Amino acid sequence: MADVSGPEPSRAAGLARSLLGRRKPKRPGIRIDMTPMVDVAFLLLIFFMVTTVFRRPLAMEVNLPAPGAKIEVPESNVLTVFVDQDEDLYVKIGKSGIEPITWADLTPTLLANAEANPHLIVLVKIHRGARYEPMVDMMDTLEDAKMERFSLIPMAAADEQALEAVR
Repeated sequence: MADVSGPEPSRAAGLARSLLGRRKPKRPGIRIDMTPMVDVAFLLLIFFMVTTVFRRPLAMEVNLPAPGAKIEVPESNVLTVFVDQDEDLYVKIGKSGIEPITWADLTPTLLANAEANPHLIVLVKIHRGARYEPMVDMMDTLEDAKMERFSLIPMAAADEQALEAVR
């Protein structure tokens, strides 16, 4: 709230009046109380902090196996996807040969094989010289295809030689 108060008469004011011969106009003292404005500001701050919905970070949960753990899986249940350093894709289903595939054909291939074999595990082998982006794209593609069982591993030298034979 605002408050207007007049100045108290003092001896200095009397001297100034008598020296000049005329009376100096008195200015009213104005005092503004800032407490209600601060209260409203803090109430608004608390209101917006309480009502704001924070977006959860978009992250994928990754379960890592114990070090040195080995799990035996029949080769017929494994679909292997190779990503070479040029970001070209190759796929191998079970014991069949390695075949080239495009990024557009990858999701339908994953869906068809998952429907045919409910125990399917996808093994993604990525060349060490490949960029990081194809790995992220591959994980997004696997998530879009609702593939929950997959592994990402670096490509071995034998896999690189097998890919060279297919090219």
